[in-house]
Amino acid sequence: MTKTKYIKLILILGSLTALGPFSIDMYLPGFAGIAADLNTSVANVSMTLSSYFIGISAGQLLYGPLLDRFGRKKPLFLGLLVYILASLGCVFVKDIDTFIGLRFIQAVGSCAATVASVSMVRDLFPLKDIPKVFSLLMLVVGLSPMLAPTIGGYITADYGWHTVFFILMCLGILILLAAQIGLPNTYKPDISISLKPKPIITNFISIVKEPQFYTYAFTGAVAFSGLFTYVAASPIIFMDIFKVDAKVYGWIFAFMSLSFISASQLNSVLLNRFKSEQMIFGALIMQSVIVILFLLLSINSVLNLYGTITMLFLFLACLGISNPNTAGLTLAPFSRNAGSASALMGAIQLGLGALASFAVGVFVKDTILPMVVIMTFTTLLALLILILGKRNIKKTITTSHDEGVAILH
Repeated sequence: MTKTKYIKLILILGSLTALGPFSIDMYLPGFAGIAADLNTSVANVSMTLSSYFIGISAGQLLYGPLLDRFGRKKPLFLGLLVYILASLGCVFVKDIDTFIGLRFIQAVGSCAATVASVSMVRDLFPLKDIPKVFSLLMLVVGLSPMLAPTIGGYITADYGWHTVFFILMCLGILILLAAQIGLPNTYKPDISISLKPKPIITNFISIVKEPQFYTYAFTGAVAFSGLFTYVAASPIIFMDIFKVDAKVYGWIFAFMSLSFISASQLNSVLLNRFKSEQMIFGALIMQSVIVILFLLLSINSVLNLYGTITMLFLFLACLGISNPNTAGLTLAPFSRNAGSASALMGAIQLGLGALASFAVGVFVKDTILPMVVIMTFTTLLALLILILGKRNIKKTITTSHDEGVAILH
């Protein structure tokens, strides 16, 4: 593969992966305006995040078998078309219930891009390169929470929150065209894969039974739900509790994203010296120490705006290291049904993210403590899952240093 082709693939795959985060982050500065326009509360507006996470989680299970059965590009086209139409619907929405429903449909469409991009990484690159490719995708994806809320803050302030969804629709159209023109057909459709419910469920069960899958999928998903907790709570924390305006909130969110991006790139360097298993364990230990300190400071109410930003910055850095490695090890045992495996991994991650964001909508009102309690619980639970799950992995499937052939040890 030439360097030019490599960069082009990373950019397109990164754009596909970034569509979801952009759809999540770009409208966050508009929460107060949405609540006012739709005659509801900011907490109710945050339920549009929960519905988005539920939609993207359920949609992953839908697209996994479709991507394996029909190849990558046809289901991707269909999903992006659904996303574009739902985004257009959000431009004209008049009540919160319709908005929550349209966000669910928008998510079902966008997750085709997420599942397809992860599956195509498994198709296109040798196993030994996959964690590094995921780190590069994190760089592209990481730019979205930097740019999206900042751009969204200015658009919301100057043109209103409806315009944000018009721009998301246009992004969907551009990404659809780039994917159809620029991506190769990486996977031959497998007509032996049935789309009947029973074989699909049987296939998912066989994937979940793989100890390496369930250990790293659940470790990564539970840990990563801390990020969803932060995203859902951030408009309430920064704009309601600390009273910053939409534009400043966008800049704070962008600054926080630097943490995730920098850590994911540091991970790419550290993989030259350490195994993915070591990186995950080390990151979770650090995250546990940070979040326990965060909890103690929150209980004693000693954190101001800058202290809160500092603790969240450190917390997100740990996720930037662990996430590419848990994704790589989760998918390593699978080649034939990588689409279903990546879909199931994403469904678990986003399903837990939906639960975390729902908890934020219920509990986070006028203090940061409930957010930190949720983060502490998810971090310590992820560490426990990792420690207990590794006992059941007889032979970890990782990669050799040659052409990326999976090896057992």
